[in-house]
Amino acid sequence: MRGKFLGACLGKAALVAAALAVSAPLASAAEPLTFVNLQLNPWSVVAQEKGIFKEEFDKIGVKEVNLIASGAAELSGAESAGLNRGSIAIAQRMLYPATAHRANGLDAVVVWVSEASNKYRTPLLARADNNEINSIADMEGKVYGSNRIGCSYTSVFESFEAAGLPLDTRLKAGKIRYEGVENNGARNAALLSGAVDGLATHIGNNSGAALYLSGKVKIVGRTVEKGVYENGAGRVSFFAMRDFAEQYPEAVKAFLISYRRATAWIQDNVDEAAAIISKGTRVPVNIAKFQIVDPSGYEFIAGDTSADNVRHAISEFQDWYIAHGDDVFTDRKLSQQDIATFVDGKFFKGGEYSIY
Repeated sequence: MRGKFLGACLGKAALVAAALAVSAPLASAAEPLTFVNLQLNPWSVVAQEKGIFKEEFDKIGVKEVNLIASGAAELSGAESAGLNRGSIAIAQRMLYPATAHRANGLDAVVVWVSEASNKYRTPLLARADNNEINSIADMEGKVYGSNRIGCSYTSVFESFEAAGLPLDTRLKAGKIRYEGVENNGARNAALLSGAVDGLATHIGNNSGAALYLSGKVKIVGRTVEKGVYENGAGRVSFFAMRDFAEQYPEAVKAFLISYRRATAWIQDNVDEAAAIISKGTRVPVNIAKFQIVDPSGYEFIAGDTSADNVRHAISEFQDWYIAHGDDVFTDRKLSQQDIATFVDGKFFKGGEYSIY
């Protein structure tokens, strides 16, 4: 079982590495970057539609920005390696899964991290018609479904521990059964069908918002306020392959400036932005708007300007999860040197390519 689990984790790291491979050959540092592939998500479709990507990437000679649909590029389980024209250049994950991929061998660096998360972002959900589950305490002996390397696992892991109801791990049986379900759509279906009794998800993304707004689920628990998930593991991050960040730092900076500009424009133009997001991500306008205005949204949070703050946050949550039986970091703990080099200081305040 142990070998199978570690093999699966290492396999995922290889897939993520392929998905994050640069969007142009890296034969030499002098080779020009003429195009870049990025994840298609609410803010990036706005950046594309409003010409923000064009303005920022034109400045550094990148003439083509391609958005890869999230169905292929979404890094929440079985990541896709066979993306159009080779890859995506920069990926978005919360800080725990980004760090877990690094621990599993991915040679990537963090280039941006948000400030702390909040209690609204990743709630515990149960079926609305399930009268047996109305709180975290009611999950004792029930089945919880999630992907392992993601916030649907790490957010409630802490909440369950705080309630005295530890979740099953590979190392030790707990008081709540764990069922691995690696895909967002499959998790939602498992909950609605009764295959699992609870799941936590980002209700501020397309699939989570659609599930929550369907009226078929209810919120029965939230993350520990100001706990290790909110303060560290659940922060939003952008990360890139180390080679890409080293050879094309101007492209990373252009991306981060575009992100900051696009999210500011969205907040100032909610209705127009919702229409663009609806069309670009193929969701109803009400779901697009919900992601902008609801406090569960995670695209509109300020960045942490300090690389050292981020390193400290990673060190703290890694130690906490290890102390509570986390099987990923127990097996593959990052050293302080690993953490120091994982957070690429040149993109934070005081760095050569900082946006701050």
